[in-house]
Amino acid sequence: MALKGNIQELKHEQTIEQVFSGSLSGLSITDKGEEVESIEMQGAEIVGGPDEHGVSYVDYKSEHQLPDIMQLMKAELSEPYSVYTYRYFIHQWPQFTIMAQSEGKFIGAIVCKLDLHQGVVRRGYIAMLAVDKAHRRKKIGTNLVKKVIERMTVEGCDEIVLEAEVSNEAALQLYAHLGFVRDKYLYRYYLTGADAYRLKLWLTDNSLAY
Repeated sequence: MALKGNIQELKHEQTIEQVFSGSLSGLSITDKGEEVESIEMQGAEIVGGPDEHGVSYVDYKSEHQLPDIMQLMKAELSEPYSVYTYRYFIHQWPQFTIMAQSEGKFIGAIVCKLDLHQGVVRRGYIAMLAVDKAHRRKKIGTNLVKKVIERMTVEGCDEIVLEAEVSNEAALQLYAHLGFVRDKYLYRYYLTGADAYRLKLWLTDNSLAY
């Protein structure tokens, strides 16, 4: 997934660095694929599970969890994001960041937001979704998306959108099974030059008019 549209909108008002210019002390974040020190998941509230695969789902609670989320996304997503991008989403909409864990390790995560689109439609946006390759085919990605849809529905969300590479058949199938449709083709959307689909899930009739 790519966040170009959202980040560009933010830059018209302030840079991400200006919005979140707080200290990064306490974060064990490294570059070039070096290991990120594991952080204890103390205080993480379990919101589902453990399921038949031993996977539990927990809410985001503190910045001590951020390095583990970043490590997972860096390993599984095609585009790099700075700590400020993560903070933009997670600090403003922490209720829409959910992690999957197994045996004391984060193995999946979803990061989203919910705000007004065109001043009228309450639009949810799935910014990042990743599942550790060693734990695929356990419906972890599906469960994470379902939990976010449920929370956004409770908060009056009208529609949910995201971008996915046209070549990412697994992701396209996952979202199709949950009711998302291909709303727009985005040519050379990613930094790699890859094309994307914008996927959309309509939750209310209000969003159909826009």
